[in-house]
Amino acid sequence: MTIATLTSKGQVTIPLEIREALNLHPKDKISFTPLPNNTVIMRVKRGSILDLNGILKAPEGVSVSIEDMNPFKDV
Repeated sequence: MTIATLTSKGQVTIPLEIREALNLHPKDKISFTPLPNNTVIMRVKRGSILDLNGILKAPEGVSVSIEDMNPFKDV
């Protein structure tokens, strides 16, 4: 069991062994769900593929339909 201390600012440093076990990195989002009996569930919120929507722009004049993007359309 690993113990962390709450600071006067309400901050807790997640111990290194926990960060490594959960593959946590700076800027990762973590959600906390309090349960009865002083238990808390901590979940790492990973990015979704939907977060990448719009990250790349098609060259001017190039348009591809959803059907053309489907690698199984001719199978």
